[in-house]
Amino acid sequence: MNRPQIIEKTAAFIAHEFAWEGSGHDWFHVDRVRRLSLHIGQVEGSEPFITEMAALLHDLDDWKITGDQSHLPLKAKKWLLEMEVEADVSAAILHVIEDVSYQGAGIETPVRSVEGAVVQDADRLDAIGAIGIARTFAYGGNKNRLIYDPAIAPVLHTDFQSYKNSTAPTVNHFYEKLLLLKNRMNTLTAKSMAEQRHGFMEIYLEQFFNEWEAKI
Repeated sequence: MNRPQIIEKTAAFIAHEFAWEGSGHDWFHVDRVRRLSLHIGQVEGSEPFITEMAALLHDLDDWKITGDQSHLPLKAKKWLLEMEVEADVSAAILHVIEDVSYQGAGIETPVRSVEGAVVQDADRLDAIGAIGIARTFAYGGNKNRLIYDPAIAPVLHTDFQSYKNSTAPTVNHFYEKLLLLKNRMNTLTAKSMAEQRHGFMEIYLEQFFNEWEAKI
């Protein structure tokens, strides 16, 4: 099987797996991350096959979906074996997947390759801006969280367990993650793209709190 065929089969597999996912991690999210990754990667010089495959598979083992806290991309590894991807290329793809996730405000998430930087940036870009706002509230609703509670302050988590176990209102997530992402982009391309999306979230939150206080 050649590489275009592997990508085509992988895309079809992921589209089926995530077709009705309701927490904001659906197929459309994966496809946006793929397209963002390819755009950023073209500028930043990442290897296209590793970049695209990692983007397609990046949520297959995500703890937010599977409940597995091991951070091991076991399903992705199994799929790459089935696709008979070369061992060294498979290892590179799996490293990208392992490095992609945000784990809390106080936790560094370094990447091991240009491809890792590109896919991590693409995933984080899709977590901010207008799409990011929509996905954040979709996730909160999916987890039965309050929209906002002024009595519950945001927490800048210093360990993954406290971040993972948080049940705070959805608006807190802006301060615990989304507004921090602009300064945690790896590539110059993503840093530039993040500026406008970040600004849109600031405008949204200003409007949100004005309406919450019945000022407008």
